[in-house]
Amino acid sequence: MDDLLNRMAQSLVMTLVGGAILRVSALSAIYLNYVKPGFRPLLVAAGLVVFALGVLGLIQEWRKPYVSPSETGPAAKPKHDHGPRVAWLLCLPVIAIFLIAPPALGSFAAERDEAPQPRPTALDAYGALAPDKPTVMPLGEFIGRAWGDANRSLTGRPVTLTGFAVHSKKKGQWYLTRMQLRCCAADAFPLKVTVLGVPAPRDDTWVEVTGAWVPTPYDELPKGTVAPEMKATALTKVDQPAEPYE
Repeated sequence: MDDLLNRMAQSLVMTLVGGAILRVSALSAIYLNYVKPGFRPLLVAAGLVVFALGVLGLIQEWRKPYVSPSETGPAAKPKHDHGPRVAWLLCLPVIAIFLIAPPALGSFAAERDEAPQPRPTALDAYGALAPDKPTVMPLGEFIGRAWGDANRSLTGRPVTLTGFAVHSKKKGQWYLTRMQLRCCAADAFPLKVTVLGVPAPRDDTWVEVTGAWVPTPYDELPKGTVAPEMKATALTKVDQPAEPYE
């Protein structure tokens, strides 16, 4: 039986890998913790191919006749050298995906990575905001309007932003943060907005913050990465969105 399992090892690992890919992409939305939504069809297709190849390999190995190690002579089939049993530990990370899926990137990654400093632009890429009610917008749009909108459309306009909390080294300040992907979680970088006026929640707590932009002339900004400031008037704890990245 051990010899059969050794012969089936590669195909079994492929089957587990394919099953793990299908679990996080076709059977759930867990894949959104790692890649953009547009990659779902590719992940499902790749999972199906790998799973099918693994199952096909298992069937072929199972159908092979068993040759006892005691058989000798010209008719005996050559024995193969299989790796040590410790190699089966390679299955553990794949099995772990079925049991404990890694979460989306949070404060640990945001504290250790910085988005590039924004550059002002004269292009008017944004429309007018409602003056009487908060406008729900992504953090990326808020940052773009704060540093790149020639019309300064955020001035005096209430907005509502959603993200997770990250502590700031400055006393009394914290960041509302959302990670943005270029392709996948490996190249993610944080979008940060400094929140003033309300106490900081615990790191990684998802919140919805309503407030207004605090204008700061671009020429007065210090060198390096700078987060625009927001004076908060309300804060509500929320669940992590199904799509955690922008």
